[in-house]
Amino acid sequence: MSISFSSDGEEKIVTSTSFQPEDAAEGSLRPRTLDEYIGQEKAKENLRIFIQAAKLRGEALDHVLLHGPPGLGKTTLAGIIANEMGVNLRITSGPSIEKAGDLAALLTNLQENDILFVDEIHRLDRAVEEVLYPAMEDFVIDIIIGKGPSANSIRLDLPHFTLIGATTRSGQLTAPLRDRFGVTLRLELYTPEELARIVTRSAGILGIEIEPEGAREIASRSRGTPRIANRMLRRVRDFAQVTAGGVITRAVANDALLRLDVDRDGLDALDRRMLRAIIDYYGGGPVGLETLAATINEEAVTLEDVYEPYLMQQGYLTRTPRGRCVTRKAFEHLGLEFHGQESMEL
Repeated sequence: MSISFSSDGEEKIVTSTSFQPEDAAEGSLRPRTLDEYIGQEKAKENLRIFIQAAKLRGEALDHVLLHGPPGLGKTTLAGIIANEMGVNLRITSGPSIEKAGDLAALLTNLQENDILFVDEIHRLDRAVEEVLYPAMEDFVIDIIIGKGPSANSIRLDLPHFTLIGATTRSGQLTAPLRDRFGVTLRLELYTPEELARIVTRSAGILGIEIEPEGAREIASRSRGTPRIANRMLRRVRDFAQVTAGGVITRAVANDALLRLDVDRDGLDALDRRMLRAIIDYYGGGPVGLETLAATINEEAVTLEDVYEPYLMQQGYLTRTPRGRCVTRKAFEHLGLEFHGQESMEL
């Protein structure tokens, strides 16, 4: 475990290689090898080649950038890479590295070929990012000791390591940082068939009896995201154990998810409230993001990062230069008569 102190002297854990209690809930469901990892076939096959080539040369894997929507398995994939390479994995996040000294402590404690995983890497402080550049390129780090005329710069050699960065907003990465990653992989939303396999695998690990139709019902409402699928599986398990003898059938899954306000298309209460607000208050749109967020009392960044992508991919919402508009499909889904303009349709 690596510990540093914030500016106010409060102790904080930057990274830990030991098992933490909060990891228990989801960690047991994480695959540990590429063969166990379901989905993302193109990224997985490319990674398999990169890992095998690095092992043949006896070198550290090139720096890897994983980007895509949240919940698709970026952290899981980092753990798999470390396991396949047979090296240690240290985990931290961009907001946790407040100053250059935090980063220096992490890098100098790495062993040869180790992997440093930085989640939300787009939130790194710019001063910290500048220190990271020579570390990624030349495996050295420059540390300033002292202040003013007496300050000295010391260059420390670092072991060859692999930086794995994960971000949901690759566009917010600076070009110098993004260009230093030799491997860039985008994780895409999963298909219902892939999610059904993930749900079936997770049910086996959790000791839950599930029918194929039950797994497909959960998968079809999981918004293409394994994290959501596993969360729904746990909640459906609760209903199954209490009301259905512990077996997850299609009927049990449907009843449980409807009780959780998740409809047959995977839209939850906030999705429907968002679409309904655009229709009721703004005539179907267009409406600006900040205005919409204020109307439904939700953070704009949450709407933009979590809810909008799925609604747009499923054809319920469009984004125009003037703002957000709902489509005919959204009116029909909510049981309303369409009264928008043809330009609002996809």
